[in-house]
Amino acid sequence: MATLKEIAETAGVSSGTVSRILNEDPTLSVKAETKRKVVEIAERLQYKTIANRHSRPKQATRLHFAVLYNYSQDLEVNDPYYLAIRHGIEMQCDKLNIQLTSFYNHFSNNRQGLLDGILMVAEAQPIEFKKAAKLTKNIVYIDHSDNQSDIDSVDVDLHQITRDAIDFYIQQGIKSIGFIGGAGIYGSQDAREETFRHYGKLNQVCNEKNIYIGDFSSESGYQLAQQLLRSGHYPSAVFVASDSISIGVLRAFNEKGIKIPDDIAVISINDIPTAKFTFPSLSTYHIHSELMGIQGVNLLFEKHRDQREIAIRIIIPHELKLRETTSTLR
Repeated sequence: MATLKEIAETAGVSSGTVSRILNEDPTLSVKAETKRKVVEIAERLQYKTIANRHSRPKQATRLHFAVLYNYSQDLEVNDPYYLAIRHGIEMQCDKLNIQLTSFYNHFSNNRQGLLDGILMVAEAQPIEFKKAAKLTKNIVYIDHSDNQSDIDSVDVDLHQITRDAIDFYIQQGIKSIGFIGGAGIYGSQDAREETFRHYGKLNQVCNEKNIYIGDFSSESGYQLAQQLLRSGHYPSAVFVASDSISIGVLRAFNEKGIKIPDDIAVISINDIPTAKFTFPSLSTYHIHSELMGIQGVNLLFEKHRDQREIAIRIIIPHELKLRETTSTLR
């Protein structure tokens, strides 16, 4: 496991700066590039190095894939979940000797060239999907799936994760659970919020007044947690839609002297590297996000090779990592 000192030495900054970046200290003034560099190094040191490149399979013609990340590159600084997906994609393309061209938010004109396949990370805008479909019939979604289409996908089951979190709390005797999350892409209702409302009410542990929706940033989590505390009737536990949101939530709770988990227990999703270093350390569902990127490349490679017409959808498993924000519940 990497230490703050190792990350600091690699990034060329102080250990204190690394700590403040990983804990998203809002008072820290450093360049966005420095933040991105530190987060990327921290994420990279959690995983195995790229396998021996001499073992990569030889191909008569080198394949050319494009990947469209349907978000701004700055999101990778705030949410290492997406950074890990990118690492998986780049690592597997390198292993398979596949040329990779990357785009953020939208395809740039006259840069794609001849493409053998396209990876689309997160839900794409309809206009971008139409552009992709004109370039190739080989398309794979990562971190999104569409059961109404014939597009391959690699995704996680956010509905099941949400049900599992509620079940865990109920098994620990919790009778009142709140939710702090973000709106879905393009303003739609996020899968976690949708399932929490339905399954929470079904089990009589969800109250509408304890549901708070903003965006997926730490700042939003901080503001929403403050709203929850100002209400004066907060729940015994909260389920938070992502670790990035949870960082802000924990800061708000700590500032107000809320004892975690005695007053409010917290469970989140993603298990980003920072989750181990929050105070208290964050209980969260581990998502094998790097594996999502790897399997997306494998799926696209196989689809191109075999000219397969039937869609395949892969669901990556999840695992609850119990830490200090739920310690008294065990």
